[in-house]
Amino acid sequence: MNGSITNADALRAELTGYGLHFDTNSDGEIVSSLIAYYIMTERDMLAGVVKAAALLTGAFSLIIAGVGEKLVAVRDPNGFRPLCLGRSEAGCAAASESCAFDSCGFEFVRDVRPGEVVLIENGAVTYQGVKLTGRQNGCGLCIFEYAYFARPDSYIDGLSVYNARQNMGRALAEEYPADADVVCGAPDTGLDAASGYSAQSGIPLVTGFVKNRYIGRTFIYPTQIQRESAVRLKLNPLSASIRGKRVVYVDDTIVRGTTTEATVRSLKSAGATEVHLRISSPPIRYMCRYGTNMDKEENLIANKMGLDDIRLKVGGDSLRFISLGGLTKACAECGLPFCTECFTGRGGR
Repeated sequence: MNGSITNADALRAELTGYGLHFDTNSDGEIVSSLIAYYIMTERDMLAGVVKAAALLTGAFSLIIAGVGEKLVAVRDPNGFRPLCLGRSEAGCAAASESCAFDSCGFEFVRDVRPGEVVLIENGAVTYQGVKLTGRQNGCGLCIFEYAYFARPDSYIDGLSVYNARQNMGRALAEEYPADADVVCGAPDTGLDAASGYSAQSGIPLVTGFVKNRYIGRTFIYPTQIQRESAVRLKLNPLSASIRGKRVVYVDDTIVRGTTTEATVRSLKSAGATEVHLRISSPPIRYMCRYGTNMDKEENLIANKMGLDDIRLKVGGDSLRFISLGGLTKACAECGLPFCTECFTGRGGR
């Protein structure tokens, strides 16, 4: 399961009333129990999965393994999270991203459509069709899949993640040019946008940081001390490429500001004379209801501060975020509408 169920508490109470027991507070346990319950009552895997999934609200992509070499793939009616199908001589497969098929020797076939249920039996697709309704107006694929979450070697709903990030960088350069000597990106998700910024602006692209690949995403650490320590361990500036230079530093987002403040400080400590921040997503002002771990709104720096106050806090010489129009235009080849609620407080494209 990939996602977050917004009616999980109500479903848990209902299933408890049927005599089911729960050991955790995870949405995944509730969803698996719901599916198991309806498979047993319907006495059919496909019918049970459809009935259970129709009761879920929120964001979810599901892959369910059944008895007798059966596999069911389900995507919620809004298509918040990606899901796709692949094929090889060994049979059929389902995955969140197409890059998984490349690694396993499978060929990408297509994306699972919003609201679609696909049944695979004995290595072949035996049923596929849109069975789930209840799409919420203004919602769609989480646009952060392109800006941050997905791997650049994936295609999601008809659009290359790499191309989307390149487009974001080009849009940033058009919207917010900078008088600078070099461009560098935040490893890893800012690198492709930095490449796009460099190509559009003509400013040379350099490596600004060497990344410790054994440190995970710092914004999910629970305390400020842990986040600051992780940032110091994660990124080390490459002084040979930035010393004495005016630097455009491209990153995918600013959440709390911890990482950005630390990286600006380290760039200047390594000899950068100026640091101009360009961010390839708009300011995040609102909490995500659908499972993206962005923290509470009072902890989001853009929810508390204006643009210049954020710039002063993180220490940049200038700071600009891509416009929402620039971001959606960069992802225009995607076949789905977008959820952009974390930027606007309402639905998306």
